[in-house]
Amino acid sequence: MEHGKVYLVPTPIGNLKDITLRALEVLESVDEIAAEDTRQSLKLLNHFNIKKPLFSYHQHNEQGKSDEILSKLEAGKNIAIVTDAGTPGISDPGSVVVRKCIENNISFEVLPGATAITTALVYSGLDTTKFIFRGFIPRETKERKILAEEIKDKKETLIFYESPHRLVDTLDYLKKTLGDRNIAVCRELTKLHEDIYRGTIGEAYNWFLDNKPRGEFVLVISGKSESEFRAEKEQELSGITVEQHLMNLINDGVDKKEAIKMVAKEREMPKKEVYKIAINL
Repeated sequence: MEHGKVYLVPTPIGNLKDITLRALEVLESVDEIAAEDTRQSLKLLNHFNIKKPLFSYHQHNEQGKSDEILSKLEAGKNIAIVTDAGTPGISDPGSVVVRKCIENNISFEVLPGATAITTALVYSGLDTTKFIFRGFIPRETKERKILAEEIKDKKETLIFYESPHRLVDTLDYLKKTLGDRNIAVCRELTKLHEDIYRGTIGEAYNWFLDNKPRGEFVLVISGKSESEFRAEKEQELSGITVEQHLMNLINDGVDKKEAIKMVAKEREMPKKEVYKIAINL
């Protein structure tokens, strides 16, 4: 018997008109639909008059249900996976069944469609050429410290999801971690009360401290600029002499000739001047 196929079907993140014709076609054609929340998905299906059997597939049962989906596929059934909103597998269930399909050489198809990430990124007006999406910011202090070390020097635009009750605390954390960079706080994307707040992180913090956050948020933050890197490097180098700078590099195992090049570049000094100082080392 020929295997069935699993389809990862994006659903609207707010406005139901954002469903694609292809998504509707797939949902009408499959045998069953795996849904993150069957009640939520039923509203969507009823709106488009689609009648299909639904079963639960969410983060707490994803491992076991993925095996169940594979069994259905092996029996020749076609299955669609949908989440409450957006693309399955992006901060939502879906990635586990993809891995298992790859491991078992079972065909699957990912449909393009709604996702809050790119919508917020373009709305932000910040650099869209390179960006990093990190999902929800962790709650635990230890995990937050790890994240801070990972993102503080990134040049790419940063994107996070956040819930309303944690937004103010998260903005405070981001200002302490990243400094007062530019941010776009995108609220209720594609919905009736869609709103984009643009400013610095500090300004956003003060705004939402006075205006209670409501709805779901996507935060888009500018990456670390070259001017910030230069300012940090200048501050770091202002505390040591050229001789100390050279010795630090040499003690770290850098060849003397290479150390001269590095110091000249980092301090924006003529290489000849650095060489004269290095002769006596």
